[in-house]
Parts: sequence; C-alpha cells; structure tokens
Amino acid sequence: MREFIDGSTAIVRGALDSGCDFFAGYPITPASPILMAMMRELPPRGGVAIQAEDEIASIGMCIGAVMAGARALTATSGPGMSLYSENLGLAIMGEVPLVVVDVQRLGPATGGATTVAQGDVQFVRWGTSGGFPIIALAPSSIADCYRLTRRAFELAERFRCPVFLVSDKELNLTTNTIEAGEAGGVGTPTASAHAVPALAPVGGDDLVRFTGSTHDERGFLTKDPRKVERLNLHLAAKIEQHRDEIELVEADLVPQARTLVISYGVTAGGQREAVRAARRTGHAVSSLVIQSLWPVPERALASALHGIERVVVAELNQGQYLREIEKLAGSREVVGLQRIDGRLLTSDQVLEAIV
Repeated sequence: MREFIDGSTAIVRGALDSGCDFFAGYPITPASPILMAMMRELPPRGGVAIQAEDEIASIGMCIGAVMAGARALTATSGPGMSLYSENLGLAIMGEVPLVVVDVQRLGPATGGATTVAQGDVQFVRWGTSGGFPIIALAPSSIADCYRLTRRAFELAERFRCPVFLVSDKELNLTTNTIEAGEAGGVGTPTASAHAVPALAPVGGDDLVRFTGSTHDERGFLTKDPRKVERLNLHLAAKIEQHRDEIELVEADLVPQARTLVISYGVTAGGQREAVRAARRTGHAVSSLVIQSLWPVPERALASALHGIERVVVAELNQGQYLREIEKLAGSREVVGLQRIDGRLLTSDQVLEAIV
C-alpha cells in the first residue's frame, strides 16, 4: 500500500508517535500547517496545542511546559527563529529537552514567504549567545521528516537540550507518494523512555530552581571560576563528546570514485538523480547526504573523502555548509554549487557540476 502526504503531516505524526503532548506556535508560512495539524490532533489525545500571541511567547510556553513534565514541540520559519533566539539560550542553559522545527524560506527578513531556501543552516548553530553546541537534523524526504522528528525527540531527551529539525518550504508543503508506514500511521509506537534522569517538574513537592544565569549544581547563581568552568564544559562536552552517537548520513560511496557530491535537505533529491545519471554514462561518483548538520559528522565525512580529489557541495544558500566541508577537505578541490533565486537546484545543474 502507498499513501499521498506532505512533510508537515509526517513531522506531526513523528511528534505524536514520540509522545509529544504540548505544542505552541504562531502562524508563519511555511510552518503554519504544523500548527494547524497539532491544534487539530493533540486535544483529542489529551494534549495541549496553543496558538500563542507571538513567537517569543510560543517558545516560552514550550519551555514552561517541559519544566512541568510535558514533551514539547514548536515550529516556525526564519523570522520566527530570530525571535526564538533569547529563549533558545535559556533552553541550552537550563538543559531543556525541546524540539524546534525550522521550515526554511528565502530571507533575509520577510524575504520570500512562499519561496524555498536553505539559508538558516548557520543561523540555527550560532543564533543565540554563548556559542555552545546544538544538535540539528535535516530531513531530505517525506519519510525522513517522520523518522528524524522521532530521532529529534530521542536526542532532546538523551542530551537534555533543544534539537532542531531543519526542513524547508518545498519539503513541508509538497505532497508525495510514499510506502505506507514510512511516515507512521500504522499503529501508535510506544514513546521512547527517558534516556536521562527526568526533570524535576515545577510545582511538585520539592523546590526547583531554574535560571538562565550561570549557576552551581543546586541552581544558585555563582561566579566561582571552578563552578562556572564546570558548568560550561558540561554544556559543551555532553554533545561534543558524543558526536558518533549523533552522527547521521546517507552514504552511497563508490570505491573508485574521485568525485564526491554532498548535500542535505531538499537539495538531496536533485543530487540523487544526478549521481544516477552520471553513473549511467560511466562516471564513478560518490554521494553523501548529510542528515545531522550539527555537530558536523566529521567521521562520516572523513570516510567519504578517502580517495576523493574533487568535492561538489550543493545547497540553496551562498555556501554556508561549504565552509564546513572546506575545513575537512584538506588539499582537495571543493566546488560550491549554489542557488539563491528561490528555485530548486535541478538534477541537470548538479550533473553539470559533477562531469
């Protein structure tokens, strides 16, 4: 059996099947279908879905809900991410497990509300103060939207941090045919167990201290250099020291290949077709689709780069992830294939860059 759905539906199913019971968001194209679906689906399941007065209130409500024991999701686009910035820092400092969907559209500012782009790649990594590492996943298909949403909830619980699902307008709003079960809808999987000790819910019998300021193990503000360093090293190390656990890629490697094509998100569709076409004409080429954008999957990239002389990086921005590949590519030739006119990179464009 097959079904005809879009990426937004798959994300909502992934959240519900992960035990999400709270959603807050503000209408913004192209993320609004997630808000509307959660407001329709959550209340009958005993959950809460709120259309907040703005984006700042939305993420604040989600943080509060998590602190009270809920599993929370919010969804927005680039302009909303700008408003999320301060509270994202609070979630990092307070170690709040939260899933944030960024359905990218063309920027800057209001930009193209109904136009595809991948311009938030660096923004989700560096969009709040402090520079502490975050986790960001990038689906490249309808099935990925479901699977990586579930993975995002698992990682948020495992590492007690906000996890970003970096999607885009075309992937979320385009309806496609997939095999039944690839995006949920077959029974209701049991929500995964907490991988770390549960948060102490606010409002219980014990006093809970929650602060965005530097604090000690008991939640008291401190300027003791040893305690400050211990906290900050912990916030970084809990992610950086588990890169291998977070790393996720789709590797289609050919041993004799001297060219490697790298992409992520919706651009991977054109890449896959271009690689197939190149191979049909006798070109040995390898393909790597990155699904865990942050931390950068360095081990998988090092493996894929073995024997490679030329790397093509395809993305719908001005080369934001190209910079991360250049850091690892050594003396290899690195070619950026970019498009910022609101249209998708075609398989023909990728093929031309390959050959």
